[in-house]
Amino acid sequence: MARAENKETAGPVARMVAELARTLRLRRGWTQEQLGHELGFSGAAVSAMETLAQPASDEMLVKLEEVLGEGMGIFEGARKYMRLEKYPVQFQNYSLLEQEAVVLRLYATLVIHGLFQTEAYARALIGGGYPPLPEARVEELVEARMARRALLDREPTVLIEAVLEESVLRRPIGSEEIMRDQLRHLVQCGRRRNVTLQVLPMDCGLTGEYAGDRGNMNLVETPQHDHLVYLEVQAESVLISDPAKVSIYAQRYAKIRAQALGPRESLGLIERLAGEHR
Repeated sequence: MARAENKETAGPVARMVAELARTLRLRRGWTQEQLGHELGFSGAAVSAMETLAQPASDEMLVKLEEVLGEGMGIFEGARKYMRLEKYPVQFQNYSLLEQEAVVLRLYATLVIHGLFQTEAYARALIGGGYPPLPEARVEELVEARMARRALLDREPTVLIEAVLEESVLRRPIGSEEIMRDQLRHLVQCGRRRNVTLQVLPMDCGLTGEYAGDRGNMNLVETPQHDHLVYLEVQAESVLISDPAKVSIYAQRYAKIRAQALGPRESLGLIERLAGEHR
């Protein structure tokens, strides 16, 4: 069922890759099994790629470039856009902005932000959502989410500031082991020179002020130094570019960050919470 659905929903890049791979394979006189052998995949996997039953994975695209690319770089160039097609529709426009951003300021209120998720955490989160997704789609979304983490090592460097609600860290996803590993990974991310992590404590409202009551937000500075805000709720999204509105969100984010624990204290709290998952 999922494979039939893939054929119907496959995007233009997946279709281009499938047609080009088939054309180049036939030009060499290879069967699907022979191409699979060269790629390190089964003949069935090649057939699924060519028929769009299972569009090419990022790993397969790398191998296709090595074996059939002929120095053109087409399969390598397709990787970015194939990842884009795997994202939910409402996320696709933002994902390009995220990949090219020079500064990201993030506020997460429900779960660990996708840029900092481990594979196991992401799989538990996506696989446990509603309505339930076919297993193939879960794996596709997990692969796409993991690909986003390349941003952390990108050159030129992107500066990332993230504020996480303390409740996000205390909400167990998947299992104790998954949550422990996720928190430890978060600490490693927070120790990167280009990443600043802060935790907004659950009792911050006792001071009479709580600036984070309106939910998640992602503030983006583009290479052209435009400032945008991306909001997403219940699988719906909005991208805000109006300078006056963006300014309000930036002010709100600044207040949230001011109410959060400092970076060192925040990492200490995350480490302690990781130790509670045994």
